[in-house]
Amino acid sequence: MTNTPWPAGTATAIGSMPGTDAMEAVRIVLGELPDLPHLPELPDRGVGADLLGRTAALLVAMPVEVVPSGYRLAARSGLDQRRAQDLMRMDLDALDAVLQETGVRPERLKVQLAGPWTFAASVELPRGHRLLTDAGALRDLVESQMEGLTAHVRELTERTGAQIVVQIDEPSLPAVIDGRLPTPSGLDRVPAVPAPEAQNVLAGVVAAAEKATGAPVLVHCCAPDAPSTLLRGAGAGAVGVDLTLPLTESTTALDAIGELWDSGATLLLGLLPGTDPTRPPTLRAAARPAFELVDRLGFPRALLATKAVPTPACGFAGASPEWTRTAMTTLRELGRVFLEPPEDW
Repeated sequence: MTNTPWPAGTATAIGSMPGTDAMEAVRIVLGELPDLPHLPELPDRGVGADLLGRTAALLVAMPVEVVPSGYRLAARSGLDQRRAQDLMRMDLDALDAVLQETGVRPERLKVQLAGPWTFAASVELPRGHRLLTDAGALRDLVESQMEGLTAHVRELTERTGAQIVVQIDEPSLPAVIDGRLPTPSGLDRVPAVPAPEAQNVLAGVVAAAEKATGAPVLVHCCAPDAPSTLLRGAGAGAVGVDLTLPLTESTTALDAIGELWDSGATLLLGLLPGTDPTRPPTLRAAARPAFELVDRLGFPRALLATKAVPTPACGFAGASPEWTRTAMTTLRELGRVFLEPPEDW
């Protein structure tokens, strides 16, 4: 699926935001990114509010608890998972309240969850090993994610009436397929997962999200060595590319981006930092990497309006509220620039 449900010139953000006020976060997102707002993640609230905790809140029949080393599968659902579920319900209630308060009814709403490989790389089995080292547990995770995500999309659709768009975050995927994850002892590395296997597992969750929403699935990986070809092969309709990194210095990276556009994929172009810059870029400076990219690849600049979405390079969890709002405003303006590029740029 490659047809996008958002209009040309749309901008969006990755998901996380600073602070703990869910209603205020929703107000900001709806105001600054009206074409593709997202359900904000507020990890400053602590356990259960980060990406892993929010994903754990969606799982069906797969209890998760918090231990000193992080998240771990548990024998039964306990306080930690209930807290994550409560935070998710609070966020959905905050969304409802703001929609009623403002009278705004967004046509689209983006939601985010950790992909199967990032979750399996970060969450432990009861004995301390990473979940991805147990093939049976990994299969159970994928089934649980698919079922929980489908229910989540159904509830959001009923609450908002919006077209739901799913974003799958896979920041740990490069380390998984390159064999860079340490074992619990720290003395060895978890064996690399073959790329075809990684693609097939991710494809199952992508397909479930696409079926639940009827919309293309966004896959974001903020790592500098993001395997874009694998992500597209897994069925991603839109793939994140961080243009705050010097990707255009690599012919291989350029070729991969060109292949994504040739295949009909949309690119989520990371054009602004997720943390406060020393000096905020001008609109022209922020847009320059995108224009240089299409120019070097030989595509018309008009492609940016329909096959590119300006985003930050990563979430805003570590940013100040001031930069978060400024960046979102700039992203919205970048979408307009993509739609009508100034001739002298």
